[in-house]
Amino acid sequence: MTLTYVFHSGFVLEAERCILIFDYWMDPANVVPSFFIGTKPVYVFSSHFHEDHFTKIILQWKHAYPNTHFTYILSKDIMKRKRANREDADVWMGKGSFWGDENLKVTATGSNDSGVSWIIEVEGKMVFHAGDLCNWYARFLAEERPEGEIYSEEFGEFINPVAEEKRFLGELKDIKKITGSFDLIMFPVDGRIGNGYTLGGRQFIERFAVGRFVPMHFVASGFESAARMEPFCQEKNIPFWAIKKEGESLVF
Repeated sequence: MTLTYVFHSGFVLEAERCILIFDYWMDPANVVPSFFIGTKPVYVFSSHFHEDHFTKIILQWKHAYPNTHFTYILSKDIMKRKRANREDADVWMGKGSFWGDENLKVTATGSNDSGVSWIIEVEGKMVFHAGDLCNWYARFLAEERPEGEIYSEEFGEFINPVAEEKRFLGELKDIKKITGSFDLIMFPVDGRIGNGYTLGGRQFIERFAVGRFVPMHFVASGFESAARMEPFCQEKNIPFWAIKKEGESLVF
């Protein structure tokens, strides 16, 4: 299989019989259209309604490329937030739902932010795309674990970092009820979180057997920031993809 980094949390996974596109937002290297030329069916996933994970541009593809068969698999919160209409997706999924055909088996797992994360079985491999599942308040836990709510100037609201971490770990626990191992995971490593921004990724690889770790959601903090996760993967002998540019591909 070949995984191509598009931008932010967007990837294209090309298997022998089909193509999967995750959380398309922008395509600076203009690589996505090349995947619509052949005869393989294309499955388009969006994990939630945030504009950096879902754009209506993806809905135009089926009209722009009428010879390509598209299947749209979207999180239900996209419709609930009125970002798309019911008829725009072939499959609407929420946490705990399952869908499959002759190419894929898809399970929508939870998120401690919005929408869902994805477990996908394709051609004998288990693939995980986290969406916005992560320990987003890790920096508040780095030095001491505050009791109760604290005010975050960056978020402009009161948050409870310990409770939020418990939500995140609870989602991981639910995922592990389905499977304890993945051949490939795509997971946020976002330097904007601040000190300890790799914590969510570290907590994930502590709980699951991972064949390859691919960082995402690092656009604002840069490619080098994502590579901070690599030493933690090396400690567990997990191959890490240190992405260098948009449009770069990895064969695995």
